[in-house]
Amino acid sequence: MKHIIKVLVLIFSSSIFAQQIIDLPHQIPPTVQWEGGEKEYFSDIWQTQVVTNVSTPTMEVFAPEKPNGTSVIVAPGGGLYALSIESEGNLVAQWLAERGITAFVLKYRLVPTGADGVQEITQEGATNPMQIMQRVAPVLPFSVQDGLNAIDHVRSNAEKYGLDPNKIGFMGFSAGGAVTLGVAYNYNEKNRPDFLVPVYPWTTAQPVQEVPQDAPPMLVICATDDPLGLAAGSIELYSSWLKANKTVGLHMYSKGGHGFGMKQQNLPSDDWIQRFYDWWEVEINSGDIKQSN
Repeated sequence: MKHIIKVLVLIFSSSIFAQQIIDLPHQIPPTVQWEGGEKEYFSDIWQTQVVTNVSTPTMEVFAPEKPNGTSVIVAPGGGLYALSIESEGNLVAQWLAERGITAFVLKYRLVPTGADGVQEITQEGATNPMQIMQRVAPVLPFSVQDGLNAIDHVRSNAEKYGLDPNKIGFMGFSAGGAVTLGVAYNYNEKNRPDFLVPVYPWTTAQPVQEVPQDAPPMLVICATDDPLGLAAGSIELYSSWLKANKTVGLHMYSKGGHGFGMKQQNLPSDDWIQRFYDWWEVEINSGDIKQSN
């Protein structure tokens, strides 16, 4: 009963801002097959609401009453087996919308799973971690394409949403951070993000690569005690942007663990989203987004 009440409260609070579901263009890949349809449920293992088995990419719009022109596409994490749709999705979007930033929560394509994708990744992580990477590898390129298509949609419809087509950001958590990096390395003129916010990005799945010539500003967020060892990859990512003389920031918290999202742990990492907002005001909202050299 407690879980049911919690879910109803989350759904009600999110629906205040959620206004529209957008179907993103995609092709059915011949190499990946999904069965049973998309699932949403409260995961007892992760103690949060999740979405699994996504085969059709969509976005949910969180539109503020007075949009300030900036938009952020939010890609929740979950090892590409699930989406932590509340802590790293809807609650993030709600926070942004309350401050005038139009947010789009992206459901990108995931590894095909059965009744409980969270249970599957948990069991495989304990017994056969390599199997996770084997299942993620063929799906991740499609997840990245969903991210690029999301940017293209927002830019093409910027006037409709009351947005600046040159202030479109992409924020992703963990596996969503891997999608963020995939976007960072594979964009074209139409789907180039104007700023990037990888939060404890899964650099094991999407390694750090050569920085694009016209790379957008980036803010990297992570915790040193991330149990998945993602602090080193986050530092490598920050360093790559720094060495390429691109606009970049890094918030590395000493404690916070992995998957903190909008959870409250009574740690400085609880305020990461406010630190993003501070960075946004200086680097993005000033109207002087730095371009390639």
